[in-house]
Amino acid sequence: MRPHTRPPWWPDDEAWPPPASPTRWDRRGMRSRAMRSGGMRRGFGCLITLMATLIVSIGVLVLWLLGGLLGWATAQGPLADLARPAGLVVLVVGVVALMVGIRIARNVGRPLSELVDAAGRIEAADYSVRVAEPLGGRGELRGLTRAFNDMAARLESEDATRRRLLADVSHELRTPLAVIQGNLEALLDGVYPPDEAHIGPILDETRVLERLIDDLRTLSLAESGALPLHREQTHPAVLLEDVVAAHRARAAAAKVDLRVDAAPGLPAIDVDPMRMRQVLSNLVDNAIRVMPDGGSITLSAAIREGALAIDVADDGPGIPPELLPNVFERFTKSATSRGSGLGLAIARAIVTAHGGTIVATSDPGRGRGTTVHVSLPVA
Repeated sequence: MRPHTRPPWWPDDEAWPPPASPTRWDRRGMRSRAMRSGGMRRGFGCLITLMATLIVSIGVLVLWLLGGLLGWATAQGPLADLARPAGLVVLVVGVVALMVGIRIARNVGRPLSELVDAAGRIEAADYSVRVAEPLGGRGELRGLTRAFNDMAARLESEDATRRRLLADVSHELRTPLAVIQGNLEALLDGVYPPDEAHIGPILDETRVLERLIDDLRTLSLAESGALPLHREQTHPAVLLEDVVAAHRARAAAAKVDLRVDAAPGLPAIDVDPMRMRQVLSNLVDNAIRVMPDGGSITLSAAIREGALAIDVADDGPGIPPELLPNVFERFTKSATSRGSGLGLAIARAIVTAHGGTIVATSDPGRGRGTTVHVSLPVA
């Protein structure tokens, strides 16, 4: 049974569902189905008549040829009179079949051959290959071509993402490893004494490596759908207050005012409170980091369009326009950022694992700062 929804790869100029698909059982649909059924019966009857005529004609020709070989049929007899139109019928049907075969081979064989060649290139890791959609071909063949091109484009994008991820991970690991290696070599060579002042930086860099590895593991689990979530009923206002309490000392040191604005009567939500605190803490931590000279951060919660909307808004410098479209991608960060660039990617993965969405808006030109909108299902 064909699906009721139009597939994304189906050609735009082809009707969906295809003409052979069932229609709704209303009066117009029943009449259309009856007309189509009658047309199919007439076509099937014509096909049977044609096949019967062809078989009879071939039989007459075979009898005439056998009669000529055995000597009981002549060139002027009644069997010969029947063999002439039978031969004409066979000739005409043969020519028509040849033309139809050539057309089918041209319309179907060539696109399929191109798809086979393109599949071979995909197997050889050439993901840039694309197949031109056959003009005037059937919807199924054009849909197959479009689905193949979409698959190739997705493979090309994933391959580019994998290569970029390897390059970014190598870059992020290089800095702490260089610091550790340099300090250890200096200690072994006697350049630095083995005291706390020189061993402490080594320990700090190992913590950086540990945090980076933990972030990569969390991101990998979340994106693969294997991140364990320990859900429990959590009140949004309590969740926001816990996040603010954890960052109040650091915010006071940076002269940042932290506020909670939760609407009254909010329902409890079924989430993993530890993971959601991780998301909101990351957002607050980023906001405090970009406002060293003070400012304000507001955490608000309300019900919008049947979902719980949590906004983290600051009046800082905002996100540069060139970074905003990719701010939730791995290792996306500004030139002055000291983080790994994984925090927002992890936040998106955790929110998505809860069935929610997260988006960021920013207008640095007008000094409105950044607002991150988190939407979570209530039920």
